[in-house]
Amino acid sequence: MSDDEKRTGYLWNTLYGWVDTGSGGLMPSSVAHGLQPISHHVAHPDTKRRLHELVMSSRLIDHLVQIDAVPATRADVARVHDTAYIDRIDAEGALPKGGDAGDGVSPFGQGGEQLAYLAAGGAIEATKAVLDGTVDRAYALINPPGHHAERAVGRGFCIFNNTAVAAAYALDVAGLDRVAIVDWDVHHGNGAQDIFAESSQVLNISLHQNRCFPADSGFIEENGFGEGAGHSLNIPLPPGGGNAVYEYALESVVIPALEVFRPQLILVPCGFDAGIMDPLSRMMVRADGFRRMTRLIVDAAERICGGKVVFLQEGGYSPYYVPFCGLATIEELAGVSSGLSDAYSPIVGAMGGDELLDHEREAVDAAKVLVRRVSSPATN
Repeated sequence: MSDDEKRTGYLWNTLYGWVDTGSGGLMPSSVAHGLQPISHHVAHPDTKRRLHELVMSSRLIDHLVQIDAVPATRADVARVHDTAYIDRIDAEGALPKGGDAGDGVSPFGQGGEQLAYLAAGGAIEATKAVLDGTVDRAYALINPPGHHAERAVGRGFCIFNNTAVAAAYALDVAGLDRVAIVDWDVHHGNGAQDIFAESSQVLNISLHQNRCFPADSGFIEENGFGEGAGHSLNIPLPPGGGNAVYEYALESVVIPALEVFRPQLILVPCGFDAGIMDPLSRMMVRADGFRRMTRLIVDAAERICGGKVVFLQEGGYSPYYVPFCGLATIEELAGVSSGLSDAYSPIVGAMGGDELLDHEREAVDAAKVLVRRVSSPATN
């Protein structure tokens, strides 16, 4: 292992590729509404499976420490979700055709609740490995995703909030006092905001496309309340932004907020749906942009919390491009190169996103005020 190479954990389980999201595309198929069934739901697990297979075929896996996934317990999940909600998910998972997380467009097949427990447990195991020193950093390629799951309802393809479960484990079991969440999935991290809105122990930062999903949340004014006032930070970005605006947002708002809060652990709900080829967003980040974002967060973690950072897979719906975005991110996390470059760079490289436009700068600058509202450890 070279001086630049870190012990980087990697977690994947074959059953993550068995998540059944149905055949409706995005909405459930419906004859009455003209919605034809289609073989691949937009959140079909093949996208994440393809990322895993690129990690394997590129031999990047040779530089990673493999971590086994273990299902979360009901008690683990109940730290962040209401028991009535958990009961419903358990009951629907036992039905012959499964159920829905809660919004009518987030189906899961029979036994889908078991996969949700496995994803939440994977988030815990990756976090545990970093906290106990088994690895320096970790990437958990888990499925189903979780960051839209609120305390009492799931939506947006999310059943249990994997990141929130991991954060609660770190606080309640591992004994940490402060955990930061930096959610760069293109959609608003409404779930953790709902769960931790009144907590001063969690700094929840969401960097997302404005009004993408959910369309009625993720605004700058949503800043936490009670003891959690000032600890929910939303940075809504105008559609069309690429590498430049994401880097500017990290450098201008995200990292300054982390430096004030001084977390003992950073969790990154890592979606690749801000990618330039994604069908569910209108952003233009390339694989090299995700690489740079990873570097900024890793460097901040080294300065602030001894490098303790865990990346947890969220969205990303381009089966073509997600694998290359993920590969770049994991390479940067591990401090190694697989030798593979972004195969789509000749196509997407000249499409834009490298120049910070005036309206993008203004959107990020409007969120700078949030940094002043974050409490430092001395004032918590």
